[in-house]
Amino acid sequence: MEKFSKVTGVAAPLPMVNIDTDKIIPKQFLKTIERTGLGKGLFHELRTDADGKNTGEFVLDREPYTNAKVIIAGENFGCGSSREHAPWALQDFGIQVVISSSYADIFYNNSFKNGMLLIKLPPEQVDELMAVANDPENPELTVDLENQKINAPNGVVYDFDLDPFLKHCLLEGLDDIGQTLQKDEKIVDYEGGQRLQQPWLYKDAS
Repeated sequence: MEKFSKVTGVAAPLPMVNIDTDKIIPKQFLKTIERTGLGKGLFHELRTDADGKNTGEFVLDREPYTNAKVIIAGENFGCGSSREHAPWALQDFGIQVVISSSYADIFYNNSFKNGMLLIKLPPEQVDELMAVANDPENPELTVDLENQKINAPNGVVYDFDLDPFLKHCLLEGLDDIGQTLQKDEKIVDYEGGQRLQQPWLYKDAS
C-alpha cells in the first residue's frame, strides 16, 4: 500500500445522501478480485441510461471533475453491503479522499485498509466545501493528512479529527499485511522455537 501524505486536486460535489455500495459499484462488476479496471463501473447506474450508455451528465463525466481526486458527499456515504470493491472502484477512478458528515462503519474501515482517506466533518462544513466543489472555475482542495487540515481555494482552512492509528497506517502505507510484517522478526523467532519443540507441525521437518 502506498504512503499517504498530502493530496491536491479537484473536488467533485456529490450532494446525495445514503449512497450505498451498490450505487458505488453495482453487483455485475464484482466478478473480479483485481483492483484495476473497476473505475469504469463506478456509479454505473448514475452515469448511464436504460441501455447502459454513458450520458455524460454525471458529475464525474463533466470537466473539470473527470480528474477528481476528492469527493464531497452527503451523509451516510457507503451504506449497504460490505463489498471491498467499493473503495477499489473509487481509487481506480482516481479518488483518494472522501469528505462527508458520516459513513457506514464497514465501508469506512475498508477504505482505510485500502489506503483511502475518509474525513468526517460537521454537516455545515461539508455544505461549505460542497459549495467550493460546485464552482467549476476553482474546485481544487489540498488535504494535508499529517497536519489534519483541508485548504480551500477561498483561503478557509478546515481541521479534521482522525484516529491516530488510522493516521499512522496511512502515513506509513500499512495495510493489515504490512502491519503483520512489521513483526516479522518475532514471527520468525517464534516459528523457529516451535519447529524445535513441535517438529510434527512442519511438513518439511526431518
